[in-house]
Amino acid sequence: MSRTPIENHASLRVGVVEFVSPDEIKVQLDLDAPDGISANAGVPREFPRINSYVLIPNEGGSIVCQVEWIAVERSPFPKRKGYQDYGLIDLPFPIRKMKLAPLGILKMPTKDSFKFQRGVHSFPSIGSPVLIPTDLQLKSIVESGSNRRVYIGNSSLTANAEVKIDPDRLFGRHLAVLGNTGSGKSCTVAGLIQWSIEATGQGDNTNARFIILDPNGEYSKAFKDKATVLKVGDEENGLNVPLWLWNSSEWSSFTQASTKAQLPLLKRALRAMRNEQLEPSEDNLIVAKRYAGTVLTALRHEKSNGSPWGNFPKPKHFYELVISWKTGFDHIKSSIEDDIEELDEFIECLDGFLNEPERTKQYANFNSNLQEVDDMIDSLVEAYEALGGNENELLPRNEDIPIPFDGDVFVSYLSALAQQTGNEQYLEFLIARIKTMLADSRMDSIIGNKTDIELDKWLEKYLGSDKKTSFTIIDLSLVPSEIVHVTTAVISRIVFEALQRYRKINGKSLPSVLVMEEAHSFITRYNDNNEGNSSSTCTKVFEKIAREGRKFGLGLVLSSQRPSELSPTVLSQCNSFIMHRISNDRDQELVGKLLPDNFKGLLKELPSLPSQRAILLGWASELPILLKIRDLEKEQRPQSDDPDFWDVWSGEDSDGKKVKRNIDWKTIADDWQEKYE
Repeated sequence: MSRTPIENHASLRVGVVEFVSPDEIKVQLDLDAPDGISANAGVPREFPRINSYVLIPNEGGSIVCQVEWIAVERSPFPKRKGYQDYGLIDLPFPIRKMKLAPLGILKMPTKDSFKFQRGVHSFPSIGSPVLIPTDLQLKSIVESGSNRRVYIGNSSLTANAEVKIDPDRLFGRHLAVLGNTGSGKSCTVAGLIQWSIEATGQGDNTNARFIILDPNGEYSKAFKDKATVLKVGDEENGLNVPLWLWNSSEWSSFTQASTKAQLPLLKRALRAMRNEQLEPSEDNLIVAKRYAGTVLTALRHEKSNGSPWGNFPKPKHFYELVISWKTGFDHIKSSIEDDIEELDEFIECLDGFLNEPERTKQYANFNSNLQEVDDMIDSLVEAYEALGGNENELLPRNEDIPIPFDGDVFVSYLSALAQQTGNEQYLEFLIARIKTMLADSRMDSIIGNKTDIELDKWLEKYLGSDKKTSFTIIDLSLVPSEIVHVTTAVISRIVFEALQRYRKINGKSLPSVLVMEEAHSFITRYNDNNEGNSSSTCTKVFEKIAREGRKFGLGLVLSSQRPSELSPTVLSQCNSFIMHRISNDRDQELVGKLLPDNFKGLLKELPSLPSQRAILLGWASELPILLKIRDLEKEQRPQSDDPDFWDVWSGEDSDGKKVKRNIDWKTIADDWQEKYE
């Protein structure tokens, strides 16, 4: 015969509430509460257990609480019902007590189902019973939430329930995977990517894109033929981050340009490169168009400054400029074979302005009226268009627009600019540093003169093509330390800005994920003393991605063994965390601040977590969960295994197979010294 709900509650009861506050509940366990019961995973287990769950029934369902601590207090023996005391004194009696952290409400919408809802709006009163949850209730707590699409592990504390997450929450709001070396971070990151793709059921046609920045070269093994691996020295898939992709901030950090004298001239030289002001041409018509465009820009600038009708000597300066323009256009006209009527009319306009009788006197009045200048501008616009020009071409390009230019030409222009402005002594070190960089064979293959690379082809190589799953692994292991931070910053920024422009043109975002392994080496804390170097520039790029990436479909995944060294700005923007074993006290203190006070008990397990165990918390999970991450096939794991010292020393592994490491230092030395046959 089935038991009534009251009888069922009585069989699951283990204690009563004796203290209530908004963030903690204290419970006195019943004297007859068993020491070992069949709970949680359905096997005999000692009760209660730290971080396990209990229920407190109320009018809205049941309050779900997590066990924080358990203690034994020596208290007077509890009053025995039906017995008179008669003034007798009991000896101290060990009463078991425990502290609970309220998490949410477990409701029962139907007879055979439960639904967990985060947050408690109605607290229990003193004397409320405390119950052990059934297996179904435990699974309902962990398996709560909508869009549970990707299976990532199981929770041993909750009847081995499957832990599934919503990729929109996990990747869309940024994720940090934290833990000591050897705790399983790399396998977790690789698994999250592979399990997410598998869950779609679309194979290689998911239109998903993952860009993995890999400082240790360990992820290429995990994805094998699925991924495009870009690394230094690879003829087919070489890592190319040419100089022309760098913006002024990245140039400044690498050259260590001072903000007073060097940076303005550096930006001026970059603007000249972006606007192709030094590009030669043998076509006289093209030369004429460029000259007309330059004069039109200068003429409008003089008008905006008020030079033609300003105080002396501004009008005289303008008059002399018009003379030089007239000379230039006379030369242009003589070099063009075709007669262009609009050009002739503009030259006549210049003649009329210069030969005004009042301006030809010895003590001329150079003041001009506004209409004269406007007529000159209108006439030049017509001549410019007749020469094949377009006014949109006159808009000066910013120094940060990725337009190809030659590095040697850039250095030559910067040197000439230094001489022209009399700043040779200030730019000497900056120019020498750029020349050294261009001459370094280690860097040349990465940042050398790759002016033949088209931006759209570069983006397709790094962000993938249309309607195809894209795994791009950028192997940074052989990138020289002098440029590794700049290289990382440039790639990350270009990816972010490309997705910005994708949304601008298409009106919708293109969901992509940027993974940064060993994040503490690239997204570091910085202060005013080290601001402006390549490391801080790299950090600032990731800070911008962390703040704004979600709006443009760029998710960020950080993997780090030293969270205390990460940028606080980036870490604060991560809404989900997977935390493996963390033993350092500073790191524990930092991650402890990620949780409200009533969850601190769960984090105390961090130092003792075995490999592959982790705590999932944040936006991707309805409540913090201690889980075992799914197993990855050996061929799907990153190449991050611990060194097999004993197998190599003893000459065989645990299966009895021979283990040998052949040594050929000559091959290594030749590769190091770049001695190739």
